[in-house]
Amino acid sequence: MPAPARYVLEAGDPLGARAGTLSLSRGAVVRTPMFMPVGTQGAIRTVSPLHLATTGTQILLANTYHLSQRPGEDIVKKAGGLNRFMAIPNPTLTDSGGFQVFSLENKELSEEGVKFRYEVDGNATFLSPERSMEIQQALGADIAMVFDECLPFGADRAYAEGSVERTTRWEKRSKAAHTREDQSLFGIVQGGFWPDLRRRSAEQIQEIGFDGLAIGGLSVGEGHANMCEVLDWTMPHLRPDQARYLMGVGRPLDLVEGVARGVDMFDCVIPTRHARSGTLYTNKGRLRLTDQRFRKDMYPPDTSCDCYTCTTFTRAYLHHLFRVGEVLAATLSTIHNLRFFSSFMERMRESIVDGSFEQYRRWVHDLYPEDLTPKPVAGVVPGTPKPSARVNPGKAVPRTPTKPRR
Repeated sequence: MPAPARYVLEAGDPLGARAGTLSLSRGAVVRTPMFMPVGTQGAIRTVSPLHLATTGTQILLANTYHLSQRPGEDIVKKAGGLNRFMAIPNPTLTDSGGFQVFSLENKELSEEGVKFRYEVDGNATFLSPERSMEIQQALGADIAMVFDECLPFGADRAYAEGSVERTTRWEKRSKAAHTREDQSLFGIVQGGFWPDLRRRSAEQIQEIGFDGLAIGGLSVGEGHANMCEVLDWTMPHLRPDQARYLMGVGRPLDLVEGVARGVDMFDCVIPTRHARSGTLYTNKGRLRLTDQRFRKDMYPPDTSCDCYTCTTFTRAYLHHLFRVGEVLAATLSTIHNLRFFSSFMERMRESIVDGSFEQYRRWVHDLYPEDLTPKPVAGVVPGTPKPSARVNPGKAVPRTPTKPRR
């Protein structure tokens, strides 16, 4: 029987940051903390596997919900699984589809699962813990995620309590339905924005027993300070001998503060989505390459980056490509952002190992102070309402599956 995901701690910061390795059942070993790019449809948009291999990416995330609709999990299975279908050597992780389903406005939730219509073609669909496990086992990723209920920001206490219990029942069903021995299965802790519910969920999920643990229900409009507070409530209740995955978080300041609290794994669309609109993350802060000031700039996008884009092209050239609508602009920018996020996490890991994490943390705060500002979510005023006044999810603010997610 293949061994489940095995986490080994290699170094730790006194305040909680940690560096380790995660060994997966098929033999892959990844170094943590690390960031996973999102290939929703089974690909990093605009980037080929050849260039992906140069970015330092360790694990790639793909989407159960979308791949089950197009092309269908049976086709992926026939191709030999997700890795062979995508022609990548990297390990892969599939989310359960829970976030995407619960971001839809028109759905029918029951104890059995969720009925909805696929947003692309209106196809009537039912997703349950058993169905999610069936799809993910056919997709064959190295890590599968349980099917849970993702609470919207603004859910009231009464609904959140019921949701925590339903999530626990669904995760038990997920584990019972998951029989693929060469695929690790991670549980997900929910609980909204209440310390006792986070603790309750953590205890219940760990009692079921999984190969790793994820923290869900964040990056839904709560803002950086609330995210940190929820992590402060949650992390002390997670066992230290398993990998910890914060779902949907990807701004640099959020990453370093997650690591400071003991998180090992992250995923987000931020580096790829922002790249396609001309925003690059660099060691001098963000660059918006569509700005007119870069029209004659002959410096590399990031003078300290070793990626293909920065060692080959100028800011002026990328500015030109964006200006004329050339798809190569998105490709080159995405290559850079993926490399930046990989090296960003690599250097963070090194700082934990050599004892300089707090200096690295301060550098990130100085570099990206704007990350402290909450990102707006439609219909939600950042910072409100407080937990005691949260609205009922029956009229929850619709969330789009844009990752930041969960």
